[in-house]
Amino acid sequence: MKLSELLSGVEVMEARGDMNTEVTGVAKDHRQITAGGLFVCVPGFRADGHVFIPGAAENGAAALIVERSLAELEIPGTVRAAVRVSDARRALAAVSAAFFGAPSKKFTLVGVTGTKGKTTTAYMIYSILLAAGRLPGLIGTVENLICGESQHASETTPESVDLQRLFSQMADRGTDSVVMEVSSQGLALSRVGFCDFDIGVFTNFYKDHISPNEHKDLADYLSAKLKLFSLCRAGVVNADIPEYEAVRAAAEKSARCESLYSFTTDAANTDADVRASQIEPLRGGGGDAKAGIAVRFFAETPWFKETVTVALPGRYNVSNALAAITVCGLLGLPKAAILEGLAGVCVRGRTQLIGTGQDFSVIVDYAHNAASLETLLLMLREYRFSKITTVFGCGGDRARDRRFEMGEVSGRLSSFTVITSDNPRSEAPSAIMGDIETGVRHTGGRYLMIEDRKEAIGYAIRHAEPGELVLIAGKGHETTQTFRDRTIHFDDAEVARGFLNAKEEE
Repeated sequence: MKLSELLSGVEVMEARGDMNTEVTGVAKDHRQITAGGLFVCVPGFRADGHVFIPGAAENGAAALIVERSLAELEIPGTVRAAVRVSDARRALAAVSAAFFGAPSKKFTLVGVTGTKGKTTTAYMIYSILLAAGRLPGLIGTVENLICGESQHASETTPESVDLQRLFSQMADRGTDSVVMEVSSQGLALSRVGFCDFDIGVFTNFYKDHISPNEHKDLADYLSAKLKLFSLCRAGVVNADIPEYEAVRAAAEKSARCESLYSFTTDAANTDADVRASQIEPLRGGGGDAKAGIAVRFFAETPWFKETVTVALPGRYNVSNALAAITVCGLLGLPKAAILEGLAGVCVRGRTQLIGTGQDFSVIVDYAHNAASLETLLLMLREYRFSKITTVFGCGGDRARDRRFEMGEVSGRLSSFTVITSDNPRSEAPSAIMGDIETGVRHTGGRYLMIEDRKEAIGYAIRHAEPGELVLIAGKGHETTQTFRDRTIHFDDAEVARGFLNAKEEE
């Protein structure tokens, strides 16, 4: 494709060389450039892409997109064309979409943003699409799914060129709908620029991701998330959050967003389009639930009124389910598919039930800070297990306060805590566990310390009693454990299944 064609959606400030240069690939990493490639010089957090122009040229770069004045740059003679733009990240998104033939226009695209609930809501929508006989794709934190085939996900929202390549692969394989998690970084850094979203979802908003390399303050964080509504045709928003009016205002200002639908778990809020009432927890299955712990509620929507069972626990999963129902209602999917998809949904590492044949329950969850662990434990206590044993650790080279806080939460809300290791990185696991112990001891809660995470999980399962819940928290979907000198394969769900199988054979 000619460089001039790739630049059709880009505002060029300065140009040099042959704009009809044929481009064979696009990359922002000079190491990924091959002969005929277009190298986009993105000023990053750790390195400035302009520094790598010589390396890109050595690898065969035919053209450059830069942010600095062309007169200031030493551009090797082998580079046939160069253009300057004001925003290289946005230009990268534009040329990537053009290079791959605007693939997001070839299927229905749903984006889900929010501090919490993105992963679960995306999987709910994906499960409903499957139940409706669609051929969906999924892009998110846990994995990317193309025609049911799982691929490793390195980022919640991939870089724009990687995202457009993934879209292209999905379109080529016949995918007719894609649901993706859209992170605040993905929006702020234009990773989803030039994506053709049919529906955008806003789940909730909490204080998070405030740092020099993310967002300078909460206002900046919220502003980034609201950008989704400038990219979608229809919006879906949680009416229960304080930011509801800000989201509505963003949708109304958007030249693209034609309508906004709201959902609520507050039965008294009759203004919301989709509402839940009669919310009740279910244990041991129930209704259409295929898992041993679920939630049931009555849904009132513009498309149907029906009792809905979700194969995941908790009120917050009612909220996630309402978001999924609203999206799928807007897509015109049948009620039967919505009910089936929610009754059978399973999200790896998110209140994931492990094994269902034993007389106690085992759940693996990603809760890895005090707020998420407290929310999870408070919800699980509603199910009235005879006892809750929580197995968790804290990551090394991270804020120390998290350890004391998580210890305090588990000591206060669990019946018993097994303190263990979780990605200690460069720190000594025993030191991290000691900090957690301080938090637990402050509550007077009962606990045991077992440094080896596998043995800690084994202990909890071997000693589990009828009616008990063993909660394995912190790693969720992760499949590795990182130490000072090595990284090993480690999957909490896999380890738990092994001990459950061994217990059955006893």
